[in-house]
Amino acid sequence: MFVHDFNSIIINIGPIAIRWYSLAYIFGIFFGLYYGKYLIRSLNNKFNISEKNLDDYIIWSVISIIIGGRLGYVFFYNFKYYILNPVEIIMVWNGGMSFHGGLLGIVISSLFFSKKNNVSFWSLTDLLACISPIGIFLGRIANFINAELVGKTSDVPWSFIFPKYDNKPRHPSQLYEAFLEGILLFVLLNFLIRKIDYEKGKISILFLIFYSFFRMIGEFFREPDQHLGYLMFGLSMGSILSLLAIIIGFIA
Repeated sequence: MFVHDFNSIIINIGPIAIRWYSLAYIFGIFFGLYYGKYLIRSLNNKFNISEKNLDDYIIWSVISIIIGGRLGYVFFYNFKYYILNPVEIIMVWNGGMSFHGGLLGIVISSLFFSKKNNVSFWSLTDLLACISPIGIFLGRIANFINAELVGKTSDVPWSFIFPKYDNKPRHPSQLYEAFLEGILLFVLLNFLIRKIDYEKGKISILFLIFYSFFRMIGEFFREPDQHLGYLMFGLSMGSILSLLAIIIGFIA
């Protein structure tokens, strides 16, 4: 058993605080861009997308992830609170981002970007699917450092006590999700893109299905949001959204 004593703030420079969560976004985008360009070159431009296209898309992705992730959290997780406190919607530094909201943001921005730049929507999302687990992995590590999205109580030898939450030993569910949604998903999709005959949209759909399946496994070990608890069929909001994503993936 371990005691979590990480600080979410790396350093304070006057009134400015540099946080691990911010660095996770920055490095996730940087490494994703670098690896995306490597994929374009190593796969002989299988996606028919140029490195310049990827450079141009970065600002689109940043905006769509932030706006989509924030609005997803507002509508999926805490609508009653934010409808009464609308000014706080823009206070993203106080926390509250939704992966599924960010995913919707990426889908919408990819649709507009692909039409504007005359590239295939599905080819673009296939490329993004291969690189996205990098950012997801770093985001889950940041969740762990921030002592948020804690796991259920457990007596496993590798359990953690999160003093900011309570004094009970718990699963480090953030690390489970970092492995499943980050490392395992990355290895799986990048293996498949090299081994299967390329068909536009296939990797995007597999990303949706596999991520959602891994997320549901992670949710099994994770405490539900305190203000929501378990919802229909004893599932958390994250599990419900993931189940819907799996259904959409199989229908597509």
